Amino acid sequence: MANLKEIRTRINTVVSTKQITGAMKMVSAAKLRKAQDAIIMIHPYGEKLSELLSNIKIQVNKTLDPYTEKRSEEKILIVLVTSNRGLCGAFNLNSAKKAIELVNDKFKEQFERENVDIACIGKKGADYLKNKGYKIHSLDQELTEKVTFEKAFKFSESLMSEYSEGNYDRIELIFNRFKNAAVQRLSVETFLPLSLHVNEDEEKEENKPESEEYIFEPSIDYIIQELIPLFLKTQFYQVLLEASASEHGARMTAMHKASDNADKITRELKLNYNKARQSLITNELIEIVSGADALGKA
Repeated sequence: MANLKEIRTRINTVVSTKQITGAMKMVSAAKLRKAQDAIIMIHPYGEKLSELLSNIKIQVNKTLDPYTEKRSEEKILIVLVTSNRGLCGAFNLNSAKKAIELVNDKFKEQFERENVDIACIGKKGADYLKNKGYKIHSLDQELTEKVTFEKAFKFSESLMSEYSEGNYDRIELIFNRFKNAAVQRLSVETFLPLSLHVNEDEEKEENKPESEEYIFEPSIDYIIQELIPLFLKTQFYQVLLEASASEHGARMTAMHKASDNADKITRELKLNYNKARQSLITNELIEIVSGADALGKA
């Protein structure tokens, strides 16, 4: 059994660790609340844009814009969204593994022809892929630090430009979608080409009387040119907000578990300390009694 000094040192170390994890949990909880508020605010805006675009698709029933054009998918860009820091459980690891799975399964042929690029948002995902031997096309560490409209719009514009210029035929996003503080859903979504889903009931609405059709002013082409880029930028901003909230939720949960484990270890160490102390006292008493008996017999 370890001596009392060693056990006391371990107890102090664990208590200090718990204080750190507790502080990190509180910081993550505060950041999570802000991220959740931002998601709540942007959701209605994104949903309304999606509704407008779906209605336009029903009315026009043709290729709306170059961003909706489906191609042969020869050149692929995968955008992996992770964090710059760790201590958030398997948050980053699962995302990076999903990127590798996507490369080796869905886009295996393109990857073998070196037609798959991986752009990383967040340092941890890039580090993992580099360690596994994958080449990183680009790395952005600023987007995840503080998510803003300006940063998100600027990055999404660069993606849209790459697609419209024909540098890529498909752009995939890998990120964690926020559900609650304890649950984050790993998602893979196609950013471009833009797919506006129209179900069978909506398709039947195309045959509705003309009185129920939309009248577009100033023109349908102008509206499309304005709405689709705005929708894509808003969608990308939502992705970053979801990933940010997921990161803070994952870190808060991880720190909560770490604090609980620290409590458990502290209790076990204190029990061992008391046992060692009791054993030491018992031995000292036995030595005293034995010494007294020896003196009495002498």
